[in-house]
Formats: sequence, C-alpha cells, structure tokens
Amino acid sequence: MDAITLNNISCQIDVEELMEKLHVKQDREYFTRAQEMAAEAQSLAKPKAVYKEAYVDCKGDNFVVIDGVKFTSRIMRVNMEETFRAFPYVATCGTEVESWSKQYTDLLDSYFADTIKEMFLRVASREVETCIDRQYALGHAVSMNPGSLAEWPINEQKLLFGLLGKVEELIGVQLTDSFLMLPIKTVSGIRFPKEGAYENCQLCPRQKCPGRKARYDEGLYQRKYQLKQNEE
Repeated sequence: MDAITLNNISCQIDVEELMEKLHVKQDREYFTRAQEMAAEAQSLAKPKAVYKEAYVDCKGDNFVVIDGVKFTSRIMRVNMEETFRAFPYVATCGTEVESWSKQYTDLLDSYFADTIKEMFLRVASREVETCIDRQYALGHAVSMNPGSLAEWPINEQKLLFGLLGKVEELIGVQLTDSFLMLPIKTVSGIRFPKEGAYENCQLCPRQKCPGRKARYDEGLYQRKYQLKQNEE
C-alpha cells in the first residue's frame, strides 16, 4: 500500500499554552516578543505527516518482520503479540517553520522559536495518530519510536523510512547518516492496536524529562518484557 501524506494539517497556536511552556507571564517584558514570534510562525507553518498500513509477516523472540523489514526489539515483539497490522509514520513541524527559526541567534529568541516548533510538531503527531486510529478503526492503539529506548535503537530509523518510501520527497524530512531527522522537531514511529496502556516513558529512567507522559516503572521490563530462561 502506498504511503498517505497529510499536507494540510490545521494548526493554531494556543498563545496561553505557549506562554505557560515558556514560563512567561503577561506582565513580563518578553510576553510581547513571544507573541510576535508566534504570530510570525503561525502565518507560514505547515506541519506535515506521512503514514501507511503495513502487515506483520512473522515474529521471533526479539523481532518483528513488517512488510519484509525486520525490526529488532523485544519490547515491540511483546507489545505486538496480539496484532498483525502496523502503521509506520513520520510527523514534522515542517520545513517552513524550521527555515523561519534559523534567523534567530539570540539565546532567548532561539528558545522561543524552539518551543513554537515543538508545538507544531505536537499538532502533527496528534493529527497523524488520530487519522490512523479513525481510518483503520483501531480502537485502542499505542505508538513506539525508534531511539526512545535502548531496546529499539535509533539506527532502525532507516528501516522505518524504508517502509514509508520517499519521506523527504513527500514531507521534506531528511534522515542523516547518524539517523537523526531534519527538521529536528520531527518524530517517527510505528503505531499499532493494543489493549491496555503503554508509553515508552514507563521504561525510561530519565529524570526531569519535559516530554514525560507516564511514570517510570522500574520493574516493568523484568515483569513483562525480559526474555524468560525457557524461551532462550
């Protein structure tokens, strides 16, 4: 199946939310500056995403083969136990707002621009997940992202891009030799139907992470994902 591109994602920055993220109050001198920058970015931002439907060919102890591509991750293997469909995707703030942000060299301005781009990325991420869930009637679904955990290394980003095809041509996202994505405010992942809750954060011990969605569960890996001796 060909990849589906979302090029017309509706986006509107919530100024109140932005100021909260920036820790800027209305009576502060930086409020007007942040507001002006948000308006500039809003006028040209075009967040985008691409995704496709794919199928699980087979599963091993610590890998899943999707449309002929082998992804090595014990966590993914366990999480996908009950499903045979998967939906690789890439979502980005967009090259337009990325180019806009490069004009700012002042430390504070750069921080404002970075936060604004992050908000556009979140819009794109929510939109692609919603589209996948609705189009394919997934019910409850979760996502995993290469590089977010040691169990699914970032070098597998290349395999995910291979599943989707010409990602740069479709939405302008480049994959570097070190497997990072440009624009930086871009996320890739595989979404799939799964009963019960799952967030990468549950397995990540990093403290004070601004993007944390769930509490770290120190014993979760051993309880649920560790390969048992009789399986080895």
